[in-house]
Amino acid sequence: MGTALLAVTSPPCFLSSANSRHLISTAPVPLLPSSSLTHGKVKSQITKVRSNVNSVSAETKPESEASMTGAAYDFKGATTSLIGEILSSPKKITIVRHGLSSWNQESRVQGSSNLSVLTETGVKQAEKCRDALVNMNFDVCFSSPISRAKYFLQSTAEVLWRGKDKPLCYLDSLKEAHLFFLEGMTNADAKKKYPELYTAWREDPSNFHVNGIYPIRKLWGTAREAWKEILLTPGESFLVVTHKSILRALICTALGLGPERFRAIDVNNGGICVFTFNKRGEAMLQALNMTAHMYSDHVYQY
Repeated sequence: MGTALLAVTSPPCFLSSANSRHLISTAPVPLLPSSSLTHGKVKSQITKVRSNVNSVSAETKPESEASMTGAAYDFKGATTSLIGEILSSPKKITIVRHGLSSWNQESRVQGSSNLSVLTETGVKQAEKCRDALVNMNFDVCFSSPISRAKYFLQSTAEVLWRGKDKPLCYLDSLKEAHLFFLEGMTNADAKKKYPELYTAWREDPSNFHVNGIYPIRKLWGTAREAWKEILLTPGESFLVVTHKSILRALICTALGLGPERFRAIDVNNGGICVFTFNKRGEAMLQALNMTAHMYSDHVYQY
């Protein structure tokens, strides 16, 4: 009669640390002949397993300068550093797309033109953003200097920043992409008058070009410049108000995505995005296109 085999399975083993538990082993102990029970071999096998478990080191808590992000200790290597140097502190960046403009409303190609102005609806959207962020403490507000913004000399950023005694800084690097002679045309007219050019802009924007200039590719460089200006500013929590195309470029460059992904991301008028950066200048996207405040009295706390 063959020797019976006894399977002894060890339960999952965890090593505890201050904030986490790490799964070490769920592997079964090798099958042992039942006869070994009478020779104390099971005990020695279990002792061996425990010894192996104790030799495994738990995840080491990161250095004190690494940022804390939710349940994770850090996110080293998640993306490429946008600055190439160590920051004085981690940063939290809240980005808001401006409120509805006149050319948004009229379905016109906007680009970098100053002729598109903030509508009455756009002002109300900016006010909703301000109310939704009332509990957030920002050190600085950065804004595009383009005037769509402007509504009776009032910009989305100025509505959001009203009553604050902290800096409101206008950055050229937050300007929208320049779209040449398409700017100001209705989308319908642009499609009819310049069908190939308009189709390239809509369907293959990274390869859209005029006289050898590629606006979206250029926008990626502009976005990287904006990130450096923002991240190297003293402070830990910043508000950024800008336009959809540069906002897309900011998101993509932070996540390591190229200009061919330009239309993979969309942000509504008044939509809010949130990034956390560790001290190495590496980004973690925490929220994309939050719009609950547009339809309710929702107030954010993060």
